[in-house]
Amino acid sequence: MSNATWAALAATPLPEVRRRAGLVDELVGIEPVKVPGAERLAWNDGGGQSAVWYFADDGRALLLTFDHESELNLYAEEDFDLQESFYEGVPAPLVDLVRDRPENYESLNLTDPATGRTIHYAGGVFWYDGAGWHVADGLAEHTRREDMDLFGESGFDYCLRPYRFGQDYPAAG
Repeated sequence: MSNATWAALAATPLPEVRRRAGLVDELVGIEPVKVPGAERLAWNDGGGQSAVWYFADDGRALLLTFDHESELNLYAEEDFDLQESFYEGVPAPLVDLVRDRPENYESLNLTDPATGRTIHYAGGVFWYDGAGWHVADGLAEHTRREDMDLFGESGFDYCLRPYRFGQDYPAAG
């Protein structure tokens, strides 16, 4: 149902995406975190899968998904260049939200051995430009080149289930 999940996210106004992210954040007991230029909300299943949302002050957003069982899990490979390439096409201010930032439970860092710079691991990199959602060019190109199911391997479908896009999601009670 990858296309259905993507279509449902795309059809959901950003304030509603933010509301759902906040509700899920609260349900799993993860505190929202203010980072320079954005607020970070997250979900994890306690088994290695996560969704991390950065809602930027300028109305844009960055969504990172991670599935530890995926071929897009670069944690063991320690391939900084490949991980960084997944972010190609994402505006620099959004990438800056995850570059050279502290690790957290949902987002570990991969370090460039030559420069010491870091970037958060992510199997899925998606972003909102103020009008619509996009798949990062680098991720799309890599999955095309490797003949991978982008939405399945990135964890997108699984990691977005708690948000129930395309379904009613009542307020917390």
